[in-house]
Amino acid sequence: MHTVFLRLRSILFLALICVGVQAQAARNTLMIVGDSLSAAYGVQTEEAWVTLLKERLDEEGLDQWQVVNASISGETTDGGLRRLPQLLDKNDPDVVIIELGGNDGLRGFPPGVIRKNLASMIEQVNETGARALLIGMQIPPNYGQRYTRAFADIYPELAQEHDTELVPFFLEGIYDQEDMMQGDDIHPTAEAQGQLLDNVWPVLEPMLRQ
Repeated sequence: MHTVFLRLRSILFLALICVGVQAQAARNTLMIVGDSLSAAYGVQTEEAWVTLLKERLDEEGLDQWQVVNASISGETTDGGLRRLPQLLDKNDPDVVIIELGGNDGLRGFPPGVIRKNLASMIEQVNETGARALLIGMQIPPNYGQRYTRAFADIYPELAQEHDTELVPFFLEGIYDQEDMMQGDDIHPTAEAQGQLLDNVWPVLEPMLRQ
């Protein structure tokens, strides 16, 4: 009888281990590589759109997804490109949101350089078997029509060339609305964080449910 009990206990123990391993394996990782817009600049972390995203995942029955926010204030496409290999190796993401380029544009970097950096990031993500979601940006018109158009065109053109999902403009419904932008006219306020998420969600949700 004692031997039978030990066998049953061993079987149960192994079953629990298998369940634990399967549960761990079932976890999916969503990684965000962005700048201050995703790094909660000027707002409380609990108010930021990335935090709201985590809450929505739970609400929508997508709690198998864990979010890794690798965003840094002031980040450029060059910095993101240099950091990306290590981030991919460390986090092994299934979906990567690339939210970069705004700082490049504000500093007047050549559109060709920005485009090349973002293209390389998308290619690296694709090579791992993960899927990329590109977040489109625009810059103020005072940079001149030629430059602002060339900058804005980077995102849809890359999305088409690399068959990549795209959020056309991250600040849609925010940049020109009262109380939605901080005093620097660059960063969204706490009140705008929900709209940031709403701009991303229609494109992101189908990717997470596939």
